[in-house]
Amino acid sequence: MTGTDKRLHRRLAKADDLDAVFAIYMHEQVVPYLGYDPMPITAFADIFNELVASRSFFIYEDGAQIAGFYKATRYPGRAQHVVQLGALAVRPDLHGSGVARAMIGDAIACLRIDDVRRIELYVESDNPRAIRFYESLGFQKEALLRQFYKRADQDHYIDEHVMSLIFDDSV
Repeated sequence: MTGTDKRLHRRLAKADDLDAVFAIYMHEQVVPYLGYDPMPITAFADIFNELVASRSFFIYEDGAQIAGFYKATRYPGRAQHVVQLGALAVRPDLHGSGVARAMIGDAIACLRIDDVRRIELYVESDNPRAIRFYESLGFQKEALLRQFYKRADQDHYIDEHVMSLIFDDSV
């Protein structure tokens, strides 16, 4: 992380992360972009338990505090070289600090070592900061999913971009 000597480290999420993940997930700066509308922790617990059970939901810690998280879902069969990143967020007080870049950079490095050739993600068209961030990491827009997303507090639908990062080792 920029400006501090604390090290970020990655680990699988565990059950006792619920409160900290919920606080980030439902924060007013984060919740519009994570696929679920605001809800009480009792309702979120089921979603969180599925994330933990997937064994593909990773927590990034800065010391003893959760700094961010993401889920990396590997496709089966013929698409096993593809991973979809989702449920990706950084604690709002750390926005702009380099945590997201370190976290996703580490994820990309780990996935590449694990024979992943394509990483894909979805990003809302009304989130230009995230689009610029992913583009700065080498992701490219591939498709536009029109009217894909609707937040409960809005009367209109949001388009979603499919973005990907492809490792072409033959070049």
